[in-house]
Amino acid sequence: MIIKIILLSAIAGVFGTGLGAIVSATLIKRSTENMTCWMLSFAAGVMTSIVCFGLAPEAFALSGVYYSILGLCIGVVVIMVLNRIVDKATKTTNDDLDIHHTYAEMYHESNIIKNREKLLRSGTMMLIAIGLHNIPEGIAIGAGGTHDIQFGILLTIMIALHNIPEGMAIATPLLAGGVRVWKTILWTGLAGAPTLIGGIIGVLIGSISDLAIALSLSAAGGAMLYVVFGEIIPQSVIMTKNRIASLVTLFGIIIGLIITKI
Repeated sequence: MIIKIILLSAIAGVFGTGLGAIVSATLIKRSTENMTCWMLSFAAGVMTSIVCFGLAPEAFALSGVYYSILGLCIGVVVIMVLNRIVDKATKTTNDDLDIHHTYAEMYHESNIIKNREKLLRSGTMMLIAIGLHNIPEGIAIGAGGTHDIQFGILLTIMIALHNIPEGMAIATPLLAGGVRVWKTILWTGLAGAPTLIGGIIGVLIGSISDLAIALSLSAAGGAMLYVVFGEIIPQSVIMTKNRIASLVTLFGIIIGLIITKI
C-alpha cells in the first residue's frame, strides 16, 4: 500500500509541477502575467473542488461534522505558520504582503523584479513556498488512499492538474532569469517532492483509525482553502484588475466537480 501511495504522491507532485515547467518552457516567449494568473486561478478552482466535493464529504462520513471542522481549523493554522516561516526566511514584511502586483510577489517576493538576479531569487522563493504548500496535498493523498485507493487515485489526478500552473509559476522567472531548461524542469519537479513526504505522513496517520484519516483529510482541506482564498484568488483579482480571474476559478471548480463525479 505504501508503495502505491508514494507512487501516487510522486505523480501528483513531481510529475504535476514538472509538467508545468515543460509547459512554461514551451510557452515562455508568449507567456504573459495574465496567462500565468489565469492558470493559477484555474488551479484554485480545481483545489476548491478537491476540498468541497472530495475531502470534506469523506471526512464528514468518517467522523462527523465537528471533528471535520476541527481538522479544517488545524489545517488553516498549520499553513499560516508555514507562510510565516517563509515570510521570515525571505525577509518579507507585513507591508510587503498588503498588495502584490505580480505572481512572483504573491509567493512572498518583496521587491518588483528588475533584473536577472531578482528573477532567479523570485523563482527560488516560489519553489520554497509552493514546496511547503505541497505537503498538505500529499497528506490528503496518503490518508485518502489508505481509506480507499480509488479515492487516492482521484485525488492524485486532481492535485496533479492543480500543480501544473504552480509549476509554471516557478519555472517562468527561472527561465527568464537565464536558467537552462533542463535545470528549470529538474528544480521545479523537486518543488513537488514534499508531496511524497506528505503522502508518507498521511499513510502513517491514516493507518491509526478512521478518525485520524478524517482529521488528516480535513486538515489538508483547510490548508488548501487557506491558500486559495487567502492568497491565490485575492492576488488574481489584483493582478488582472477584472473579473476574468474569478470566471476562470469558477470554470476550475466545474471541471473539478466533473472529475470527482465521473
